[in-house]
Amino acid sequence: MKLLTGAALAAVLQVSYAGAADKVVYQLDWLPGGDKAPIYVCIQNGFCEEEGIEVSIEPGKGSTEAITKMATGTSDIGTAGISALMAAKANEDVPVTAVMSYFNKGPHAFFATKDSGIAEVADVKGKKVATSPFTSSNVFLPLVLDDVGLTEGDITLTKADPAALGPMLMTGSADSVIAWLTNVTVFTNQAKEAGKELVVLPWSAAGLDLYEASVLASDKFLTERPDVAKRFLKAYKKSIEFTRDNPEEAAKAVTAMIPEMSAADVAGGINDAFVLVFNDVTDTDGFGVFEPGRLQATWERVSASQGLEPGALDPESIVDRSYMPES
Repeated sequence: MKLLTGAALAAVLQVSYAGAADKVVYQLDWLPGGDKAPIYVCIQNGFCEEEGIEVSIEPGKGSTEAITKMATGTSDIGTAGISALMAAKANEDVPVTAVMSYFNKGPHAFFATKDSGIAEVADVKGKKVATSPFTSSNVFLPLVLDDVGLTEGDITLTKADPAALGPMLMTGSADSVIAWLTNVTVFTNQAKEAGKELVVLPWSAAGLDLYEASVLASDKFLTERPDVAKRFLKAYKKSIEFTRDNPEEAAKAVTAMIPEMSAADVAGGINDAFVLVFNDVTDTDGFGVFEPGRLQATWERVSASQGLEPGALDPESIVDRSYMPES
């Protein structure tokens, strides 16, 4: 029997994939936006299909919910905060594993308008601050305040629907809001419409530097379908790189599936988000890497923020680097 060449075998496999695509449920940890663009690119631009994978997207309302859906098998793989996974692992040892870093810098920030008088993190003292009930930023708020000599008692904190944060800031019903750096473009546009100038204060500037949004997967998915997981990550990495290099085209992939979104806002969100993906940390460690020292430092911040014993978790135990595609 004649053996197939490498190219011919690849073609046969590709046909096989196309004929019987492996279904993967991808879990969002938040509302669709620029930072979520790669999964839409993977679907719309055919990168997932090339790997023989058919993806459906599960909506999410925070990292805790996303991790729960993966732990229970509702979803196979998706993005969520590694800080939330660390806390969940320390408390319950949930069957979810981190397989690739996405944001290698924390996205948390205070947003204010210039007329609020807030020019640095310490200036939130005595101010009205609004946040979403679900954001992982709330966990780190006491730490970033402590880093500048404040406590939660020094601010008036209100929780509101995420969509209400921008209007609250622009109308002055909040002096500052807590949001992710992925929202800079949206808030900047809202400020311009209100005739105001936006001030953005990243918490990393106050010393809160850590891994955050990461690609997590159900242990069941990894154990039962490891090849599918590897092929998905290969396609997803390609989608991330395409999004970085073609933000406007990537935005079209999002709006093709969610037409009510503005392509300009999505493209702006991509540019906002990708400074958390590709930066000096990426230059040093590489894309998607969990560097052991930075991983340990992240756990130290998480344990401090949630009153967990530092010895309650070995952060290395929650990651599996073997699914990462080769560079």
